[in-house]
Amino acid sequence: MIKAVVFDFDGLILDSETSVYLAIQEIFSEHSSHMPLEVWQQCIGTKDFLDPFEYLEEQIGEKVDREGLRAMHHDRVVAMLDGTSALPGVEDYLEAAKELGLKIGLATSSSRAWVTGYLEKLNLLPYFDCIKTSDDVEHVKPNPALYREAVKCLGVKPEEAIAFEDSANGARAAKKAGLYCVVIPNEVTKGLVFGDVDHQMETMAELQFKDLLRKFG
Repeated sequence: MIKAVVFDFDGLILDSETSVYLAIQEIFSEHSSHMPLEVWQQCIGTKDFLDPFEYLEEQIGEKVDREGLRAMHHDRVVAMLDGTSALPGVEDYLEAAKELGLKIGLATSSSRAWVTGYLEKLNLLPYFDCIKTSDDVEHVKPNPALYREAVKCLGVKPEEAIAFEDSANGARAAKKAGLYCVVIPNEVTKGLVFGDVDHQMETMAELQFKDLLRKFG
């Protein structure tokens, strides 16, 4: 019996992943270079896998101001996200889970400040009973620690929870932790191979939450 749902954040609740990649591409283009999507996709859902500005230095054969470019990238992403809404169906799923009395958690490789700031802007923060971020674990996704901590915090067994993910790293983490996993790719993750997940759909808007639950009996 499903007793809880655990959401990823970036690219799943808010399509920040597209903005993050577009901002990287802008900076690379300004340095007469390019960040291939297939390289960038390996970073999605995790941290410290690849330093994009070290990669930029390798491509152009010269040093750059990494910290300056990191700050510029952050500012551009924030500007791109200004005024954006949650992805289709997200709030409907949160509301439906709440009405059914399910516990609602969040497990993300991002920082708590980043996530809670945007959840407040989207008016979604009150839905969550527990939020686990990179601040809470030593290893982020694809390590299963975030999901293990989330279900522990929610007071349910892994097999009693469904994870919602947009990335391959996130899906691997959820399955390793023993949760069911539903994948909803975004524009920058839709070409990835997600492996042994339990269901995949284009948006949460395509299937009502109660109908999805029936698939997990």
